[in-house]
Amino acid sequence: MSAAIPVNDEVKRSASDAAAWTLHASGERLLIIELHAGDRVAANRSARDFAARIAAENLPYVTGIVPAMTTVGIHYAPHRVPLDNTSLAPYDALVEALNSLLKTVDATQEAARRVVEIPVCYGGEHGPDLGEVAHACGLSEHEIIELHSGALVDVMMLGFAPGHPYLGMLDTRLSPARRATPRTAVAPGSIGLANRQSVIYPLTLPGGWNLIGRTPLALFDPAREAPCLVNAGDQVRFVPVTPEQFETISHNAGAAR
Repeated sequence: MSAAIPVNDEVKRSASDAAAWTLHASGERLLIIELHAGDRVAANRSARDFAARIAAENLPYVTGIVPAMTTVGIHYAPHRVPLDNTSLAPYDALVEALNSLLKTVDATQEAARRVVEIPVCYGGEHGPDLGEVAHACGLSEHEIIELHSGALVDVMMLGFAPGHPYLGMLDTRLSPARRATPRTAVAPGSIGLANRQSVIYPLTLPGGWNLIGRTPLALFDPAREAPCLVNAGDQVRFVPVTPEQFETISHNAGAAR
């Protein structure tokens, strides 16, 4: 059960005043940093920037750093946290250290982000919901494809399954609701769309996102040096391909593994 520590619930801000955060405990070995910003994209980028800043410190008592949509989970070993003041508990000492560290983060400074191009075959058997999505959005199928592939989108987080990215935020016109009845099995590589976000299914999984296309690339392969094709902080550009190109890329990718 999460236990909020009232003294640490005060909203802190970085020196640039661009990011604000609260810290609270979640059990005995996990601290949650919650980011507050004007919009979801800004909060998400701040979460990733904070996670990177903490990771760069290589703190010996931090055992894991997990950036999520607007939070960062800090797993730590209480017995390793240095206590300059013996009256402090390890949690309180960690809070002091993190608050000092996070004040040095300039969330207004855009970090260079890796861009990953992902080929997508839209519609047809690979995107069975494209027509319904176009109707719901009041657009043509061609306009949906143009909007979806026309801009870079952030990999906001990985979750739900290994290598499963949440991507956003897309054009405001791409805001269909999720399906009322989820599918029990969605093919790997399927591109889902709902509420200005996309996901890419890395494995055969159940899911309720609208399927508008599919990529022939493997999102997750434990045999690769880097198992996940994309990671939080990357940016993705979707590149439309024909069914024939889809098959060629799929065949070549399979031969390379």
